[in-house]
Amino acid sequence: MTFTGAPPSYHPPGVPPETRTSPAADGMLHFPPGFLWGAATSAYQIEGAAAVDGRTPSIWDTFSATPGKVHHGDTGAVAADHYHRFADDVALMRDLGLSAYRFSIAWPRVQPTGRGPAVERGLDFYRRLVDTLLEAGITPVATLYHWDLPQELEDAGGWPLRETAERFGAYAELAAGALGDRVTHWTTLNEPWCSAFLGYGSGVHAPGRTDPGDALRAAHHLNLGHGRAVAAVRAQVPGARLSVSLNLHQIRPLTDSAADAEAVRRIDAVGNRIFTGPMLHGRYDADLLADTGHLVDWETLVRPGDTEAAHAPIDEIGINYYNPTWVGADGPGNSALHGTGHGSPWPGSEEVSFHQPLGPVSAMGWPIDADGLFELLARVHRERPDLAVLVTENGMACDDYPDPEGKVHDPERVAYLNEHLAAVHRALAAGIDIRGYFLWSLLDNFEWSYGYSKRFGMVYVDYATQRRTPKSSAHWYGETARRGAIPRPTN
Repeated sequence: MTFTGAPPSYHPPGVPPETRTSPAADGMLHFPPGFLWGAATSAYQIEGAAAVDGRTPSIWDTFSATPGKVHHGDTGAVAADHYHRFADDVALMRDLGLSAYRFSIAWPRVQPTGRGPAVERGLDFYRRLVDTLLEAGITPVATLYHWDLPQELEDAGGWPLRETAERFGAYAELAAGALGDRVTHWTTLNEPWCSAFLGYGSGVHAPGRTDPGDALRAAHHLNLGHGRAVAAVRAQVPGARLSVSLNLHQIRPLTDSAADAEAVRRIDAVGNRIFTGPMLHGRYDADLLADTGHLVDWETLVRPGDTEAAHAPIDEIGINYYNPTWVGADGPGNSALHGTGHGSPWPGSEEVSFHQPLGPVSAMGWPIDADGLFELLARVHRERPDLAVLVTENGMACDDYPDPEGKVHDPERVAYLNEHLAAVHRALAAGIDIRGYFLWSLLDNFEWSYGYSKRFGMVYVDYATQRRTPKSSAHWYGETARRGAIPRPTN
């Protein structure tokens, strides 16, 4: 099926069907009117100002200050100094023609101990940011949690402790109460799989713990915290559009053997369904419980009403996608792909092997495969066709550097974006209700355990001077946002 306009069944809220884009014969793939063209960031990766206006340490402040945890000893203490330069960054987005910006609120900036009243100075920063976005005609999309748990809550037990989920709900109430008159799009959690399994399983992310039982307990309490946050935001902002952003794994078997199919099932359970089960369907699947029951007492962990709370109604689901995952059953896998050499992020499935296919990769070593994005969008739509979808992260790291004239050319990123946006267009043509796309990332930033060694931004940041230079991908993406269309891929 060839598609150049909006699919017949799709029109964004408030856009009457008769105003939808007509099929075009200009060789372009056109997206629907009202489609959100955005960029995404997170607080710890760009804000800096780590001890300013009452902010206290998060688990990432502690982790990155621990020798040997982050490449080159880098920290997010200054990062891209967005806290002081946000007005210029919003002006960049406006000039590029973006219509939405997904940012995260730093929990320890708003509620330094994870308990008690909010710090108004911290909230004021987000009020100023949101006001500046709205003045620029940019829709703010606020993420409540992008991995920066207040250190005091970690000291008390962190996400493996049930109380943290309750604290998260209270924090969500504070944030929504302060910003709900300005922000209508809210995301509860970003990539809870990373929070639980890289933070408490493999230990390669903050807080750096390596207990498989704690990783599973953290996953459950993140599910519960999501539900508490949805209820809190709904109470404060009745018209809010609520979502969660999941880095679901698009898993492929290495061969068509029954053993490799079993490997896919196991990784799907602990990589995907441990979150989609409660959040989207109100249950934990029996096979997941059987795979991991030797590591955690699920009957004690999951109290009556927990899965119902996690199943709080949402309006949209956010999908973060970078690459598919190939698995097999032929012994221990590649540590570079799944984190062994520390702890395992796959409790109950440690013997599944992970494989690197032949073909192009990003500077992260991640395979480039846009079909995986389409497949993931199709899967989510099959499971919950009533939910709208946002692609809340997609992008690639490149070895970017300025040329002698100070310009930064990144044709690989442009090609990547064109291919992946074509996959989004293909999903729209298949009738999937996709409302927007958020490029990761607006700025080069602190890339977690990789420090500043990897660049995902469409805007180059010279960390010594904090000078911003839009890369060729920024100009390409800005033009895409302005015309609402991409060139039809040639391959």
